[in-house]
Amino acid sequence: MSAVQSAMSSLVERLWYGRKRPLAFLAPLSWLYRSIAEARRRAAWDARDASLPVPVIVVGNITAGGTGKSPLTAWLVSALASDGWRPVILSRGYGGDAVQYPLEVAAETSPSEAGDEPVMLALSTGCPVVVDPRRRRGADYALEKNLGDVLICDDGLQHYKLPRDLELSVFDGQRGIGNGALIPVGPLREPVSRLASVDFVIVNGKELSEQAMESFVGIDHPAIFSMILEPATLVHLKTGESRAVGDLRGKAVRAVAGIGNPARFFDTLRTLGADVTEAAFPDHHRFRTEDLNSDTDELIVMTAKDAVKCREFAPDNAWSLNVEARLPGPFRDAFLARVRQCSEPLTS
Repeated sequence: MSAVQSAMSSLVERLWYGRKRPLAFLAPLSWLYRSIAEARRRAAWDARDASLPVPVIVVGNITAGGTGKSPLTAWLVSALASDGWRPVILSRGYGGDAVQYPLEVAAETSPSEAGDEPVMLALSTGCPVVVDPRRRRGADYALEKNLGDVLICDDGLQHYKLPRDLELSVFDGQRGIGNGALIPVGPLREPVSRLASVDFVIVNGKELSEQAMESFVGIDHPAIFSMILEPATLVHLKTGESRAVGDLRGKAVRAVAGIGNPARFFDTLRTLGADVTEAAFPDHHRFRTEDLNSDTDELIVMTAKDAVKCREFAPDNAWSLNVEARLPGPFRDAFLARVRQCSEPLTS
C-alpha cells in the first residue's frame, strides 16, 4: 500500500506542483468548481449568523493538502494564553463520527469519534477543543459553557457561515501555490485573489524553494511571515517516555505518515540523521495493526497526528516525533495586537 501511496503522491507533485499545467484540458471543470465555490461562499456569507461576543480567529489554507495548520493553531493557543486569554479550539472533526454534537474533546476521546487532529490538539495544547461540523453551534456551546474568551477555528477558511474577526492562510513553503490553477487542474481551493481579504499569510518553511518563490509572484500582501516547524521530542506511544530527537541519528527508521505532505516528514527525519524507509498513507488514514509492521532492528516513527490513532495497538518500537512551530516576534506582536483590537469595542 505504501508504494502505491508514494506513487500517487509523486503523481500529484508532477500534475499540480510543477511549473506547467498538464491537466489544462480539465480547465472547464476548474471553471465549474470556481463557480460553485463562489456561489456557495456568497450564499453562506449572506446567511451567516450575527457576530460572536468574543474574537474569532480562523486558520486555513487556499490549497489542497497539508500545510501546517495544526502546529500553527497550537502556537496561537500558546501565544494567546501567555497574553492572558483563554483560547478554545473549534474543529469540524474530519474523520470522526460522534454520536452527538457538539463534542468536547478529552485526552481519552477516540480519534474515530472526534477526528485525529482535534485529539492531537487537545493533548498537545491542554486547551478546550470543541468538535462540531456546524461550527457556529460549537462556538455557542463553548461560550455557553464558559470554556474561554477567544475562539480559534482550525481549518475553517472556507466555512463562511462562521463569523470571524481574523483570518490566517497557511502555505507549504516548498510547494507554494503550485501551478496556480484551481482544482482539478491545480491545487487551489480558491483563487489567489482570496488572499487580499485575509489578515496574515503564513509560509511554512525556513526558506521558500525556488519554485515556491516563483509561484508566489503576484501575491502582494502586507503581512507575510515565515513559520518553522522544529523537531522537539520523541515520545513512546505506549509509555509516554520522552527522548531527544538526536537519538535518531544513525538509526534505521520506518517512517509512517498519513498526512497531507508526507515528504516533508520524511525529509525531517533524514535531516535528523535517520536511515529512513518511507511508509506513506492517505491523509487521515485509519491505521491498522498490520500498517505498523517493521523489521526487528527498526524504530517506527510517526507524526503526532497519526500517533493518537495508534496508541491502543502500537508495538513496543513505535514513537512519535513531536514538532513545535516557531514564528518571528513581529508576527506575535502584530497578531496579539489585532486580537486585542477585536475586543476593544466590547470592553470600552
